[in-house]
Amino acid sequence: MRNLGRVWILTIGSCCVWTGIADAQVAVSSDIGEVRPADAARFYKKPGYSPYAGRQLPSRPLWGDEHVHTSWSADAGMSGATLTPEDALRFARGEEVVATSGQPVRLSRPLDWVAITDHSDGMGTISELKTGNPELMADSTLRRWRDMMNSGPDGAAKAMFELIAAQSNKKLPPPLTDPKFATSIWSRSTAIMEKFNDPGRFTAFIAFEWTSNAGGGNNLHRNVIYRDGKDLADKVLPVTTFASENPEDLWKWMADWEKTTGGRLLAIPHNGNLSNGRMFELQTFLGGPMTREWAEQRQRWEPLFEAIQMKGQSESHPSLSTTDEFAVGYELWDRGNLNLVPKKPGMIEHEYLRQALKDGLKAEQDLGANPFKYGMAAGTDTHNGLTAAEEDNFYGKFVASEPRDDRWNEDAMKFGDRVVKGWEMTAAGYTGVWALENTRASIWDAMKRRETYATSGPRMVVRFFGGYDFVPFDARSRNPAIMGYTKGVPMGADLPKAPPGKSPTFLLAAAKDPLGGNLDRIQVIKGWLDRNGQLQERIFDVVWGDADRRKPDAAGRVPPVGNTVDLATASWSNSIGDPELIVVWTDPQFDPSLRAFYYARVLEIPTPRWTAYDAAYFRVKIDPKVPVITQERAFTSPIWYTP
Repeated sequence: MRNLGRVWILTIGSCCVWTGIADAQVAVSSDIGEVRPADAARFYKKPGYSPYAGRQLPSRPLWGDEHVHTSWSADAGMSGATLTPEDALRFARGEEVVATSGQPVRLSRPLDWVAITDHSDGMGTISELKTGNPELMADSTLRRWRDMMNSGPDGAAKAMFELIAAQSNKKLPPPLTDPKFATSIWSRSTAIMEKFNDPGRFTAFIAFEWTSNAGGGNNLHRNVIYRDGKDLADKVLPVTTFASENPEDLWKWMADWEKTTGGRLLAIPHNGNLSNGRMFELQTFLGGPMTREWAEQRQRWEPLFEAIQMKGQSESHPSLSTTDEFAVGYELWDRGNLNLVPKKPGMIEHEYLRQALKDGLKAEQDLGANPFKYGMAAGTDTHNGLTAAEEDNFYGKFVASEPRDDRWNEDAMKFGDRVVKGWEMTAAGYTGVWALENTRASIWDAMKRRETYATSGPRMVVRFFGGYDFVPFDARSRNPAIMGYTKGVPMGADLPKAPPGKSPTFLLAAAKDPLGGNLDRIQVIKGWLDRNGQLQERIFDVVWGDADRRKPDAAGRVPPVGNTVDLATASWSNSIGDPELIVVWTDPQFDPSLRAFYYARVLEIPTPRWTAYDAAYFRVKIDPKVPVITQERAFTSPIWYTP
């Protein structure tokens, strides 16, 4: 170890020692050169000994789930879930609980934060239904549903699907919409969140899900997250869809709530892949033309989009991104909406975020505002209170899909003769947030500025910065956070206008989840509006593992990393790929006159899917058509460029 001024340089032979991707001391290997003292002084000169004193930079991602349902959600409780919000919070912060199916379960590592998003429509009424509340029993449909719930798992599942269909078609029995139940339940919910919220250690967000189905199962759901506490949240009851399923009315309610209370709210849409073309349609909910005001409202209230969860991913689709080899066959639910009404041609185009990001560039040119300026988030959408998204610890979406030997073949969703099978569930996902501290305000603020990324479950550490002055040496400093914030902007932000003669440069860094697979590669996904007004995209492999043996072909495509998965034991070897990847990349096709966005996708090496773990644990044979190997991934929020 050598002292260069106030910077310690650690070298061990030719092996690079990385003491932390987020906020570490400089560490370089002897075969790539040393930090120059001039550069060291620029980033590390401090009034005292400690280089960290006074530093106000996010030092690590805070991991959480922004989409959790408990037995207090009508569809969850009706399907048999018994875990309460308290149970869900204890589980999320790392405690062992007993699942509804009677199995003990615990996370591999605690989460840093969680949002309990029980549906505002009918919140808590299922508990009253189970106990036989006389007012509810006076309704023949509710009485029949209670009998079905008490008849066993199959009857409960049928009752749940009937309830989902009734809610989707605005035919819920009137007692379920009585606000007097909601008032007491909401007060209890906010009290529980206050009890478990522990600033600096664990954040419990007050939240709810607004469950618009656009008149027939077209998923336009939003998770509404509060920045504030019970004192403000209790002043106004959460909005439901009983009066309106129009997202514009949700935005109006949010604006009125903020004006009334002085607090702050944001909303996270999810499952565009089940909206039958309505999530990112190029018109208003009522069919009117997009306007600048409408675009500004959407951007203001909805900074993030849930790119992946248990009902598949909504980041990209192979029919829209025809050159994307990693979109083909990856966790696609693309047959219909929540009621399994089949899709018609053209619907998929308005369901996936990458296409929406491109459409947003065109809308911004035409309207002066971008309605689809979304960062990335991920959640489980669990309906059993268990935020267990890891492949080897997957507890399904509903109680019926908690671990058992035949869950891969269950009818996960069934409406008439249209069925989604259990194996189609996706073990996902978590949101990494670059916040200054583990508090509601700090995490919420990072969400609002879109300094977030989504993963399919693993907790890889990912940095993504854009600017005009990054140079290859910056990737050697081993301090991408210092370099990134000093020279550029982070994920979720806007690049300033390009200086004459300069192209954007990007600093990208990723480190594997300590319990996960090595990294295959980091890609930059670029979308832009060309001179002819056409929307374009391109995927660049910018750095990859095993670079000494994997050389790009003539088209620049990097060959597959390989596959070490042993299905008999549901295991793999980290003998391929790299534990960390870092690079400075320059856009080779930049045109300063064109609108564009960039985001990073990080891919792990192939590892066993949850179906493989089930097959090995229960010693069952699974249909060969069922995927048993996956490539886990992360998606960063974009960085935008506007001329």
